[in-house]
Amino acid sequence: MAAVSKTKNMIEGFVKDGSKWLNKNHHSLHDEFEDIKRSPSSNKNWIRDLSAVANIVIRRCSKILHMSPDKLRESFEGEASEITKHPIRYARNFLEFACFRALAQSTQVHGYMEDKRFRRLTFDMMLAWEIPDAASQPSLKINEDATVGIEAFSRIAPAVPIITNVIISNYIFEFLTASTEGRLQYSTYEKYLTALERSIKKLKSHSESSLLSSQRAKRGERVLEVDGTVTTQPVLQHLGISTWPGRLTLTDHALYFEALRVVSYDKATVYDLADDLKQVVKAELTGPWGTRLFDKAVLYKSNALSDPVVIELPELKGHARRDYWLAIVREVLYAHKFIRKHRIKGVERDEALLKAVFGIIRIQALTHMNSPIPLCYDAALMFNACDHLPGGDKILETIATMLTSNSTSREPERGGKPSGKGTGTGTGTGMGKGMCSVSATTMAAGLGFVFGGNNSQSGISVGEITVGEMTPLEKAVGESRSNYKMVADAQATVDGAKVEGLDTNLAVLKELLCPLNDLAFLILKLLYWDEPAKSLIFCSVFTFIIYWGWLAYVFAILLTFFAINMVAARYLNSGRPVDELKVIVPPSMSKMEQLLAVQNAISQAEELIQEGNVVLLKIRGLLLSIFPQASNRFAVALAGFALFLTIVPFRYVILVTFVEEFTKYSPMRRAQTERFTRRMKEWWFSIPAAPVLLERVQEEKKKK
Repeated sequence: MAAVSKTKNMIEGFVKDGSKWLNKNHHSLHDEFEDIKRSPSSNKNWIRDLSAVANIVIRRCSKILHMSPDKLRESFEGEASEITKHPIRYARNFLEFACFRALAQSTQVHGYMEDKRFRRLTFDMMLAWEIPDAASQPSLKINEDATVGIEAFSRIAPAVPIITNVIISNYIFEFLTASTEGRLQYSTYEKYLTALERSIKKLKSHSESSLLSSQRAKRGERVLEVDGTVTTQPVLQHLGISTWPGRLTLTDHALYFEALRVVSYDKATVYDLADDLKQVVKAELTGPWGTRLFDKAVLYKSNALSDPVVIELPELKGHARRDYWLAIVREVLYAHKFIRKHRIKGVERDEALLKAVFGIIRIQALTHMNSPIPLCYDAALMFNACDHLPGGDKILETIATMLTSNSTSREPERGGKPSGKGTGTGTGTGMGKGMCSVSATTMAAGLGFVFGGNNSQSGISVGEITVGEMTPLEKAVGESRSNYKMVADAQATVDGAKVEGLDTNLAVLKELLCPLNDLAFLILKLLYWDEPAKSLIFCSVFTFIIYWGWLAYVFAILLTFFAINMVAARYLNSGRPVDELKVIVPPSMSKMEQLLAVQNAISQAEELIQEGNVVLLKIRGLLLSIFPQASNRFAVALAGFALFLTIVPFRYVILVTFVEEFTKYSPMRRAQTERFTRRMKEWWFSIPAAPVLLERVQEEKKKK
């Protein structure tokens, strides 16, 4: 702890000193480069393998770390693997090493997000990452209006976990650059960090206030969001038939609702999100007198409640307010489900909760950004995104493995022996202390708040990015994004295939079922012996196949035929446009005609249900021997069939059944079949249905 305190004091002292790059008059890369050229010792500290921007960033990192660029380079060469030091990737990997080490120390300084020089440094790191070596920047001119791409942002920004993380970095970048053709400008980046700083202050002010203090103290909860304090934006709680306005509060463990009285709030009702209560949180419709008209509410139910609770967040237009609350409540709920599933405890548990908290802070900041595209809350929150992404469970399993492996590596430290070289930015597996980006809990204190019940624990040493390597988390996220693109493309075709109108949808369905209709028509022709020669050949061939037990091979051959046909179609139609399904659209129907068609369909469905009920009631009467004469015959028939199944091998049962069913309409057996069918119908119609007693719900019970 003394070493950590000493390091923080050194960093804070450095921030306050008069170093050139921290001087308020030196924000320009170009000006700093000119100062370096005029300096007598410029050649001494200049690394010729790096670009001008990379050299400037390395010098800044060296000053933060209180070591010369050459000393920093020696440290990299001593800690990095041979693959990481390969000449092709040397410049970029060395730059990442210096950036990760510098950011790990800079983020321990209290209030670093407020410092504009820190913001500029992180952006310049991204610029340098895109042009790390001298060959990528042959001229020494530095463009002050330079922008950065998604790869640089996704590599450097997650090194400061409050800015973004590996899972949602792509979405945040796309949201910030929607109006700048996929390139991030510094003005936009600084505006985003300024909004982040305001959201952090808002969170700290909520958590430091007396809001729900007595109820939150036991678990050390932090208030993440509050709503319903403004009369123009009320929050309504619907419980049964009662409705109360009040104040809604979300913490990192629970959801609280305080009903509004005349001049104060009632005692808060707690809806727990941390314990395993089989909670369900989803969107809900509300309206007057129990109607479902307005899509502006969140439903919460759990094993601890006898009835679900509906919390309405009304607004004049749209339901963005409800969507925001639904997303952040689910984020906390999913985070605790993740913690319980993987049995994460201690400081690793705090790390998992911080990922959810930082996600909520980020979307609060993004709501203040001007973007031509609407903000998708689910895509900007890590646990929500993993719930929707294909392979999201694998991403969470990878995170859990990183956390639990770090927990194992920390065990020797409790016995008094260090587990590796690092003191806060390593991986806990013997890797050098600057080879990994910083974790959330390591940098949380620099934001001015501490999470978790045990504040004396140091931050964990698991970062999401490793110098020169693709971490398992990055690989899992990359695979998930690839799969998501395929799913999104497939969903786009599904959306394009949807048509409006009942008659049009029926026409499309009829066209899609046309091959099956043709096949069914062909089978019926064979079954009714419309062409006796074909029916005889078909019956003989399948009788032979069933007799010798080759039926499974026939199905296997059919499946193989379909597979070969699909592969052949892929190669034959390669590069050709897809054949579209042509559907003849029927004449348009008026609203009245559509209503009549729906009414006819409902009537037909009702008749089918009635017939089904009659069949079931007759079977019930037979099984319960309500009508002995019919039941006796039915019992004898069942006993005879059971004896037949017992004596005759099953293969011959199938053979006899096939021959019986397929030859009953042959010219020789048609008259006999018709007589037998008539007798069976007469017997079936003679069976009465079992009695049914209908009870009406009394009006008093209904009102209750």
